[in-house]
Amino acid sequence: MEALQITDSWPVENVAVAALSPAAELGRRGDAARVFRWASVTKPVVALAALVAAEEGTIDLDEAAGPPGSTIRHLLAHASGLPFEAGPPIAKPGTRRIYSNAGFEALAEALAEHAEIPFAEYLSKAVLEPLGMNAELRESPAGGLHGTLEDLIAFVRELFAPTLIAPETLAEAVSVQFPGLAGVIPDLGRFDPNDWGLGFELKDGKEPHFSGTLTSPRTFGHWGGSGTFFWVDPKRNLALAVLTDLEFGDWAKEAWPPFSDAVVGKNQP
Repeated sequence: MEALQITDSWPVENVAVAALSPAAELGRRGDAARVFRWASVTKPVVALAALVAAEEGTIDLDEAAGPPGSTIRHLLAHASGLPFEAGPPIAKPGTRRIYSNAGFEALAEALAEHAEIPFAEYLSKAVLEPLGMNAELRESPAGGLHGTLEDLIAFVRELFAPTLIAPETLAEAVSVQFPGLAGVIPDLGRFDPNDWGLGFELKDGKEPHFSGTLTSPRTFGHWGGSGTFFWVDPKRNLALAVLTDLEFGDWAKEAWPPFSDAVVGKNQP
């Protein structure tokens, strides 16, 4: 795919990228075996582990977890009231969309307690091994996965046609949780509403958006502070997975949307 060559102009030392449809890999570029730090692209993988746990009955999405009045659902949807990093709540649960690493750390603690095994072990058994991923959680469950493009491709494919959870569960995970909440996405600004699913960021009506202007409002995904992102557009049956080793910054804000538009433009009927 010619559009993937655009990444050659990015100011990054290493980049690996792939475009996918439900039936095929449309193209890739870069070293697919190189290990990258995924940063917050970790969160949707952790969310999938929580959804597996919910289907198994290990946890209940609406059971108490995190600060008083919060549930696992609040933690997954960045609606628990916890701040970005560890600290006391700064809002009542369900009143603001506060993007929170601390919330995902609380989520992992709750899941590990219920499963009675370390969270990294549960993540591996519930998600990584079944999907054939060699990615490794080395640090916080909020952003500590390290893996290859092959690993990210395996995860994104699962989001086209889930095998670990029911399609209805995935549909819930990529639908708006606690509709109408406004909030700030770090380094991007305030959105009202700032729609989010269960661990997945939702494009809906957000402008600007890292997935560009041509992806549909149904697009979901995530991006990470290490210069990583993926999105899946179920309306267009298209996905894009990107790993780099350059911290997120102005370069990414400028490069990612037109790159995504180029990929979508090459794959429109």
